Amino acid sequence: MTDAKSQATPTHMRREIEEIPDAARRLLTEAHPQIREIAGRIDAPVFLASVARGSSDHAATFLKYAAEIYLGLAMASLGPSVSSIYSGNVKLGQALVIAISQSGASPDILSVVESAANQGAFTVGLTNTADSKLAQLSGAAIDICAGPERSVAATKTYVNSVLAGLLLLAEIGGDETLLKALSELPVHFEKAIDMDWQALAEPIEKRGSLYVIGRGPGLAIANEAALKFKETCQIHAEAYSSAEVMHGPVSIVENGYPILALGVRDAAEAGLAEAADRMFDQGGQVFATTNLVERAGKLPFESAEHPLTDALVQIVSFYAFIEWFARKRGFNPDIPKHLKKVTQTV
Repeated sequence: MTDAKSQATPTHMRREIEEIPDAARRLLTEAHPQIREIAGRIDAPVFLASVARGSSDHAATFLKYAAEIYLGLAMASLGPSVSSIYSGNVKLGQALVIAISQSGASPDILSVVESAANQGAFTVGLTNTADSKLAQLSGAAIDICAGPERSVAATKTYVNSVLAGLLLLAEIGGDETLLKALSELPVHFEKAIDMDWQALAEPIEKRGSLYVIGRGPGLAIANEAALKFKETCQIHAEAYSSAEVMHGPVSIVENGYPILALGVRDAAEAGLAEAADRMFDQGGQVFATTNLVERAGKLPFESAEHPLTDALVQIVSFYAFIEWFARKRGFNPDIPKHLKKVTQTV
C-alpha cells in the first residue's frame, strides 16, 4: 500500500504497523529464553483461564483456540467484573491464569490476578510495561517487548501479546513445529504489510456496516478487525464465526452487504470458503483471504507455515488497510473519538 508509505508524516499507527516485524524479532530474541524458563516452572494445569479487555481480550481468544486445539486444555475467559464489582471468587486453584494488559494497570484485571494468586494458581502477566502492577502481582511476568506504542489503536502490542502467549503454550507442550513457525514470523509480517486490500473500501463506504467472519484462530482475528473498524473509522462491524453467522445473522446479507472473510490455511478453511460463496450468492459483496472461494472475491494474502502463524499474519495486512482507510475517511487513527490510550476499569 504505497500511498501510506509515501506520506511525508506517517501516523503513529502506520509507524507502529511497520515496526511489527522488528518488535516480533525483539520478543523472539530477548523474551523467548525467559518464556521457556517460565514454562518449565508450570506444573500440568487442569485448565487455563484468561483475563483481559479490548484488543488484549482478542489476543486471549486467539490463545484459547491454540490451547484447546494443540494442548487439549480448556481455556476460559474470565469476567473481570466478577471479582472487582461482584466480589465473586471463581475457583482457579488448579488453573494457569494468563492476564494480558498493555499498561498492566487496570484495577479489574489486577483484582482477578490477585484472587487467582491467593488461591495458589500459577499466574502469568503479559504486559508491555515491565514495571507495571500486573508484572508485580503475577507469579511470572513476560515483557512483550513491543516498545512504546503511541497510537491509541493497538497494533504491535496485539501481535506481540499473541506471539508471547503462543511461545508460552508451545514451550509448555513441547511443540517444536510451532516453535519453528513462530521463529519465522517476522519475515511473513514484512510481506503482509504490503498486501493491498483497498478493494474493500468502496463497498464498506456505501453501506457503513459489515460482517467480519473467521473460524478458530481466525475468529480471534475477526474480533480484532471488527473492533478496529469501529475504533478508527466510525464503521459498524460485527465479527462472527463462519458457522455461527449462518444461524440468523446471514439473513441480512443482500444488496451488496459487505463481508470480510478471513481465511486461514487450516481445517476450517473449506467451510469458511463455502460460507463466503453462499453469502455472495445471496447478494453480499464478499472479500476473502482464501483461494478456495469459487465466486466470492479474493484478497491477496501472505501465508505462513503453521495454521496459528498463518492466522496471525492476516491481522498485519488488515492493520495496514485500516490505517489507510481511516485516513481516507478523514479520521486520524492515532486519536479515535472518545478514547484514550490507557483505559482503567473497575
